[in-house]
Amino acid sequence: MDTTVPGITFDAAGECNFCALHDKLDRAFPLGAAGRQKVQELAADIKRLGRGRKYDCILGVSGGRDSSYTLWYCVTQLGLRPLAVHFNDGFGNPVAGENMVTACRKLGVELRTITSDWRESKDLKLAFLKASTPDMEEGTDLGIATALYGVAAREGVQRIIIGQSFRTEGIAPLSWNFLDGKYLKAVHRQFGTVPLRPWTPNDPGFNLGLKEMFYYTFVRRIKTVTLLYHVDYVRTEVDALLERELSWQNPGAHYFDDLYQSVIYYLNRTKFNIDRRLFNYSALVRSGQMPREVALARVAQINSIEDERVINLCIKRLGLTRAEFDRIVAAPPRTFRDYPNNYGLIRLLRWPIKVFSRLNLLPESAYDKYFNCGT
Repeated sequence: MDTTVPGITFDAAGECNFCALHDKLDRAFPLGAAGRQKVQELAADIKRLGRGRKYDCILGVSGGRDSSYTLWYCVTQLGLRPLAVHFNDGFGNPVAGENMVTACRKLGVELRTITSDWRESKDLKLAFLKASTPDMEEGTDLGIATALYGVAAREGVQRIIIGQSFRTEGIAPLSWNFLDGKYLKAVHRQFGTVPLRPWTPNDPGFNLGLKEMFYYTFVRRIKTVTLLYHVDYVRTEVDALLERELSWQNPGAHYFDDLYQSVIYYLNRTKFNIDRRLFNYSALVRSGQMPREVALARVAQINSIEDERVINLCIKRLGLTRAEFDRIVAAPPRTFRDYPNNYGLIRLLRWPIKVFSRLNLLPESAYDKYFNCGT
């Protein structure tokens, strides 16, 4: 991590606040025997709440390494009965799609794909390009969350499992990725042209503001479980297992289960001077899963995810010519602070958010995301 990261600070020993956060999380979520015990406690809670139901949890899948391993682990090691849920906004990688279908078939798990209204998802992607902010995946990120909450509400399930870990991914700096329903609606109101459908509990669409979160969290008592926080999960050791057990194929790069990531990484680098690999690789270095020298050598090269053919395919899918796309993204860079959002209110709710994160009423990383990940 370096000074291209907004809000980064270094102490006298040259250690940054993101490293300090990683070490704090490492202590809060230990591995080894303590981690295994915690996983068993979580699994017992999930089974208890799901007794008598067809599914005892909702598990988000993308066909990438992390979610595929989480699915395998939950079924074969913990004996859970998940409903696998995938959010499709029209930019899925076919390799990842095949991975999901094959894994679910081999494990005997039902796969349910929530396909967004193409007009809405396309309009949101265009709106965020015009908004000129680096968090161009806002619609997809929020759509994934609402798909999981909506299915959980529909099925009466109280636990959602996601395949995410601070040890392998880190936590994105706040101004690089700010997830907020009010912010999404403000950008769409200014730049969108297609009305977003209204919220209903079982079909939330792209609506996930504070009142919707209150409903899912406190009325429906739905909790998100970041299982990999407690599992000795080493990425380099997983590929062979997934290939053997699930006939899994590498989609080509981390996050490349979503083809639109080609556009995101390209614009982050050329327009915003952002390399998202910084926080991903730093987490792997801090976890002992990647030598620092290897990480530095890799970020010195352009990410292979920036495939010009895929970028042009995505631009075409948005209904733009390359010239139109270039004109849109030539606007001066901005951040979420240039649009109405809930950040001020979130700051006022600092202590409740901290408590709710520790109780898993909110995702475990929620507090650190908003208060310990830069400015």
